[in-house]
Amino acid sequence: MRTALVIGTGLIGTSAALALAQRGVTVHLADHDPEQARTAAALGAGTDQAPEGPVDLAIVAAPPAHVARVLADAMRRGVARGYVDVASVKGGPRRELEALGLDLSAYIGTHPMSGREKSGPLAATGDLFEGRPWVLTPTRDTDTEVLNLALELVSHCRAVPVVMDADAHDRAVALVSHMPHLVSSMVAARLEHAEEAAVRLCGQGIRDVTRIAASDPRMWIDILSANPGPVADLLSDVAADLDETVRALRALQSSDEAKRGEGTAGIEDVLRRGNAGQVRVPGKHGSAPRAYETVVVLIDDQPGQLARIFADAGRAGVNIEDVRIEHATGQQAGLVQLSVEPKAVPVLEEALRERGWALRQ
Repeated sequence: MRTALVIGTGLIGTSAALALAQRGVTVHLADHDPEQARTAAALGAGTDQAPEGPVDLAIVAAPPAHVARVLADAMRRGVARGYVDVASVKGGPRRELEALGLDLSAYIGTHPMSGREKSGPLAATGDLFEGRPWVLTPTRDTDTEVLNLALELVSHCRAVPVVMDADAHDRAVALVSHMPHLVSSMVAARLEHAEEAAVRLCGQGIRDVTRIAASDPRMWIDILSANPGPVADLLSDVAADLDETVRALRALQSSDEAKRGEGTAGIEDVLRRGNAGQVRVPGKHGSAPRAYETVVVLIDDQPGQLARIFADAGRAGVNIEDVRIEHATGQQAGLVQLSVEPKAVPVLEEALRERGWALRQ
């Protein structure tokens, strides 16, 4: 791939353009908002000048509701040898293109499984997709050359290619992305009119659950409108669990011992099923989850604190597998949770204490 045209210079399109430009590909940028394309160009993602002839690959980064229309226009104009889109749903756009009678041998649907709560070209980064799955949904009609161009795109973005059927992909993202986003929003909505005294008690748990609720509602309306059936099916299952859990909690209020026992069993069932599902979430580098232990360190909110901890751990020969920070509400301090191999815990704890760090259990 020597040349590419990115149509849609939001977060995903600009991030892909940055990655390609950094690998020496000549990238042309287009957007329904010319100012947004100029912004992406100023960031080093390419040029907002139109290509003089067909490029190797056109990457359509439009919202799901507009993907088929933008793709159809680009294909009819013959702007590229191959065409991909990066929308978060795959079955709908493909069926729309088929209904328009287009030759789909030059097209392959794709979806990089990466993003941020922020949108627009200013939120883009050339390493957004690094190490992340990038789904490809070829059909029997997909030309081998086009598949290879898509794989080259994924390689340039340092993502991990995953081949799936389009409808299977849509069911999968409903489970791991679309449905969780709505549930996160529903939980966050409980905070809107909550008393200030209650909100001040927020800890890391509520931050984790509500983090993705900060995303742009307009963008998510587009996404959910393109994949409503699978998401509704999953939410129906969640609603059934909620109904059962409410009944179990009400039973725990009963003065009847048998009913309280039923309530306890109901709560235990949902918690245990949650345990069983959580351990299936892939761990570091997409591998099977591993059992790490946590060393908790109290830090001040001062520059260089994290760098010092990581340097001290490195001098002790300990690899930090993961890190989280729990901020203390209303205080200039926080707890850094360092996940390490179990055998490394005593080594790390001793090294950190020797260097003056305050550890917490």
